[in-house]
Amino acid sequence: MQVTAVEDALRAHPDDLASWRAYSDWLLEQGDARGTLIRLEQRLARTRPADRAAVEREIADLVAEHEDGWGDGLPATARVLARRYGFAAEVAVQWSDDVREVVEQVLRGRFVTTLRIAPNAATDEDDDWDEDDDEWEDGPGAEAGSGRLDMQFLDGLDVGRLVELDLSYLDLGPDGAEILAASLRTDRLRALELRYCRIGDAGLAALAASPYLGGLRRLHLQRNRVTAEGVRSLHRFPELTELDLRYNDIGEAGAEALLAAPFVGSLARLWLYDSDVGQDGVRKLARAANLPSELRSLWRCM
Repeated sequence: MQVTAVEDALRAHPDDLASWRAYSDWLLEQGDARGTLIRLEQRLARTRPADRAAVEREIADLVAEHEDGWGDGLPATARVLARRYGFAAEVAVQWSDDVREVVEQVLRGRFVTTLRIAPNAATDEDDDWDEDDDEWEDGPGAEAGSGRLDMQFLDGLDVGRLVELDLSYLDLGPDGAEILAASLRTDRLRALELRYCRIGDAGLAALAASPYLGGLRRLHLQRNRVTAEGVRSLHRFPELTELDLRYNDIGEAGAEALLAAPFVGSLARLWLYDSDVGQDGVRKLARAANLPSELRSLWRCM
């Protein structure tokens, strides 16, 4: 079995049970207990409810015995948020002077497909930002005395395995968003979290102009100083199904731009407040025949 090819296929199709079973055989040959874990978790999915407790205990005992050895070369400062069959799948790192080295090491993780880079001084970001503060004092993502974060560290890193990237609360600004757009040279990315990143219309336009990001499904832009002009840039993301535009003053023109977007009929989730679009915008969203009925009914209640 060509292991690298199987691992690449599993990153692209993580729900391929047959490939995971084949991979489990190889892991067992290497003496890796995750080969057994794969078999147990797949057996659990097929087990009737009355018999699940025994399999769950077996899984818990196996994990307790071996999990400490499943670091897979991740840096000590990285925090594993979720695992798949014992392998780190979602990892968070904190902004630091050596963020490039840490992220580069994380990206070598076999099945790391979701990365979050968190501000260096935040414990609960939502508590550190004032929703009513239009002046936007330096937030938790800004280095003391240095202004906006330097996103050049991303340049040249191999991000080809990433499916989701969360940079929420990092003070990117338009220039940082432009660097980000140039650095994300992968068409696998499906979710991008940019809440409170201050990218503005110019930053959003730079991301929309990327030839690699057209396959995004989820885009969160809460409080980014986006206007109707920025909403028009979203037309470059035709496959969006989830969009967060809260706390952006897009107005009635923004509502019109949203309703003209190629993805509007496919939206499953839309985060947007009536104050973001104004009463005329609310009325247009409530009456829009091309907005999915579940979403349109919410606007009729406003």
